[in-house]
Order: sequence, then C-alpha cells, then structure tokens
Amino acid sequence: MSSVTTTSSSSTARRRAALADPGYQAFVILRTGFTVAPILFGLDKFANLLVDWPTYLAPWIDDIVPGSAQTAMYAVGVIEVVAGIAVALAPRFGGWLVAGWLAGIIVNLLTVPGYYDVALRDFGLLLGAVALARLAQKYHAERS
Repeated sequence: MSSVTTTSSSSTARRRAALADPGYQAFVILRTGFTVAPILFGLDKFANLLVDWPTYLAPWIDDIVPGSAQTAMYAVGVIEVVAGIAVALAPRFGGWLVAGWLAGIIVNLLTVPGYYDVALRDFGLLLGAVALARLAQKYHAERS
C-alpha cells in the first residue's frame, strides 16, 4: 500500500515541478491557445458571426476552387477544426500543421490589398505555432 502512496506523491511532485517550469507553462499556454482558437474560428466559418470570412479569400484562389467563396470557407473551417484537434491530441505534429496552414493564409492575404496588417499578425501566430511544436518536442522527449 505504501508504494501506491509513494508513487502517487512522486507523480504529484513531478507534476508540480513541471507546472513551475516557465518553459512548460509557455507550452501549456500555446497548446491551449492553438487548440481553442482554430476550433472557434473554424466553426465560425459556418456562421460568419465574427467576420464576413469570404472577403478574406483572394480572388485568384476563389477562381481556382470549386463553388463560391463561402463554400471554400466551409472547407477552411473543417481544416481549422481538425488542426485545433491535432494540437490538442498531438501538439508535436499539430503545431507544425497550424504553422503550415498559417503560411498558406499569409500567402493568401498578401495577395489581397488591404489585409497586410492581418498577414503580419498571422506571421506572429505562425511563429507561436512553431514555438509550440518545438516545446512539444522537448516536453514529449522528457516525458518518455
């Protein structure tokens, strides 16, 4: 019986030590943000409550995807929800998925006049997603 108590208190001590580590705290913050934001924004692609999402689609992309810009936003929404779930379940891979997706969004926004500020913001998010993937690699290796 004492081994269960020792294991439990040892596990609790390790968890507390991890939560006291600023790097691990940064990892948890990034993981939470890059889980919640893509899922919420992805779901909003179906409702357009936050913004009229089709206006962010570059005309040249709208010309090559089948259907309307809103139909393209439905596909974007599904991809974003999947990316958020990937970050929640496997941040070592999900972080890179989100970074790649943001790179595509940046290319799209740089070809639409008037959205350069949003492209710059998304570049900052891309850097955060890369930081998440790198931190996830570190903490996954330490856990193993």
